[in-house]
Amino acid sequence: MTVVATIEQLEAIYGFPNDASTVKVADRVTPSYRTLMDQSPFAALATCGPEGLDCSPRGDLPGFVRVHDDKTLMMPDRRGNNRCDSLRNIVRDPRVALLFLIPGSGSTLRVNGRAYVSADPDLLQSFKVDGKAPRTVIVMTVEEIYFQCARAIVRSDLWNPDKRGDPKSLPTPGQILAEMSDNTVGGDKYDREWPERARQTMW
Repeated sequence: MTVVATIEQLEAIYGFPNDASTVKVADRVTPSYRTLMDQSPFAALATCGPEGLDCSPRGDLPGFVRVHDDKTLMMPDRRGNNRCDSLRNIVRDPRVALLFLIPGSGSTLRVNGRAYVSADPDLLQSFKVDGKAPRTVIVMTVEEIYFQCARAIVRSDLWNPDKRGDPKSLPTPGQILAEMSDNTVGGDKYDREWPERARQTMW
């Protein structure tokens, strides 16, 4: 096995980025990047902490990440599994990254920066949906933002409806939980009750 262990070895293999790969990088939210963000209903949030790295899916109504100003983003922390992996990391290490997806578009948007967790009552109320406010809001200072080229989306054919997998070919959450817990958690009952539980606890 040949291990690439230095920057010089990487550069010998890949060379250097061209102008199109570097001129797109900004240190604030530009009008074009705001348009991409406003139309995105999904982002992956990457954080780091003493236990290691974490990447968490974040989905909400399009534009759910609020552009407070050109250096500040705000993202509500909606109902989830209460593990708080991302939040635990942020309160100990503020470094974060976001990757936005826009359904139907090949472009993705990457944002790197630092964040903190806010429980300000007025801020929480401003993010209410169906009368329900998030318990916290992640406030992020933008340090670097740029779009990613479409090759990964094109190669994966991500938005092609004909390429969607059959959910019946995959293990269900209830089956996974049952397998991991010697049938003390999960099972068919968990799967049957999930749609209604999700409907009642979406926000």
